[in-house]
Amino acid sequence: MFRNQYDSDVTVWSPQGRLHQVEYAMEAVKLGSATVGLKNKTHAVLIALKRASSELSAYQKKIFPIDKHMGISISGLTADARMLSRYMRTECLNYKYSHDDVLPVSRLLASLGNKLQTCTQRYDRRPYGVGLLIAGYDDQGPHIYQTCPSSNYFDCKAMAIGSRSQSARTYLEKHLTEFSSCDPDELIKHGLRALRDTLPNEVDLSVKNVSIAIVGKGADFKIFDEDTISVYLSQIEGDKRGKPTEPDVEQDSKPPQPPPSDEGPQDPQAAVAMETD
Repeated sequence: MFRNQYDSDVTVWSPQGRLHQVEYAMEAVKLGSATVGLKNKTHAVLIALKRASSELSAYQKKIFPIDKHMGISISGLTADARMLSRYMRTECLNYKYSHDDVLPVSRLLASLGNKLQTCTQRYDRRPYGVGLLIAGYDDQGPHIYQTCPSSNYFDCKAMAIGSRSQSARTYLEKHLTEFSSCDPDELIKHGLRALRDTLPNEVDLSVKNVSIAIVGKGADFKIFDEDTISVYLSQIEGDKRGKPTEPDVEQDSKPPQPPPSDEGPQDPQAAVAMETD
């Protein structure tokens, strides 16, 4: 039934020092649709790819507002994300009631990390199978945080999580130095280009499968409507994707051929086998 005897309980260590149930929860994040977060000196942006379970259903929400200065995008189990977003909203409300001010993003992340960590050491609780990208703005400026089911969280300059997100991270790493000097509109277009690289070649971004949210200096957390999203999609429509096209790859990968000769029939030569992943 199980791969080995150490898989069934989150509190049992394997001989290699691993908790398999936590690693399985992290795999659930990799199966979710991709989401991208990036920031400049004044604003933080979240861009998420939405999925529909069937043609008869609506696209699932991927971005949740937490407070006027903060919001999250998710990859993984949506039900777990709803529970965590409700907890984060409650923490923000309690802090607002006690201190008459917004909750600093770093303090909320420390509290959220403690909540996630509890599920990795109790046998009666399973880890949350969702990864979060948190965008917020406080006295310290804009923030992009990433959380994992293992209860680790990271302060990022830009990040992408979810299915096929490595292509988006490659784009973000390539243009990382440009983000700090970008205006918010250009920052959103960078995020859309990164998210587009996670899609298959025959699929493209549309107003139905993309969500965009922004928060920053003097601007509350806002999720864009479809009309606003269509404007940004039209501005990047002519841009080429970061992936090379198939004909170029095949042409570059061919070994050099010897020049033809007219000396009659030649001995057959062995073809070079193509490398596969």
